[in-house]
Amino acid sequence: MKEFIHETISLGYDDLVADTQPSGRTYIDPDGNRYPSITTVLSILNEEELAAWRKRVGDAEANKIGNRAAARGTQVHNIIEKYLLNEDITDFLPHVRQSLGNLRPILNRSIGRIFGLEAPLYSRYLGLAGRVDCVAEWEGVPSIIDFKTSRRPKKHEKIPNYFAQMAGYAVMWEERTGMPITNTVIVMDVDDHEPIIFREHRDNHIQLLIDTKKEYDRRQLFGH
Repeated sequence: MKEFIHETISLGYDDLVADTQPSGRTYIDPDGNRYPSITTVLSILNEEELAAWRKRVGDAEANKIGNRAAARGTQVHNIIEKYLLNEDITDFLPHVRQSLGNLRPILNRSIGRIFGLEAPLYSRYLGLAGRVDCVAEWEGVPSIIDFKTSRRPKKHEKIPNYFAQMAGYAVMWEERTGMPITNTVIVMDVDDHEPIIFREHRDNHIQLLIDTKKEYDRRQLFGH
């Protein structure tokens, strides 16, 4: 089994305080400042599509599918984190280990030195916070890396929120550590399909994040 190398970069704090409410999640930094979660802000981009889907399938079915997808996503994230930490993964259920089995050759081949895992980040410039899955070398290039799960393959043009999320993490990381990162990678585990890799430049997607944050702030002041 590959032994991953960790060169953890200090953020100057251990964690951020998370506050989750029905309206979304916020984080509190070490100085007591509160920031909305980047995923809460970016959910604006999907709200119409999500509402139409819920109407089509019904609330009960939508909740069941959503809960199942969230549970699977959490399990896959957990096993990947343990694998990258060089820890034992035999306690995970077979279908979760199968997901890692699908991703293992890609992770072994592509990930070099790891600078952070599940790192809590915030940006005063963006007014956002969040928790990045992985900051590491990807094929030799320092990168923001996120692990996603999906029932079906997703097309590039259907996931602008994912790319904006990665761009935001890149800005947060540089602000907190002084280490600039422009390469972002999404590793997607797809049911009954080969994993999909999306690799994007931070600067191609940061404006969408800034514009969406402005809309979020407007709604906080004036409502929908």
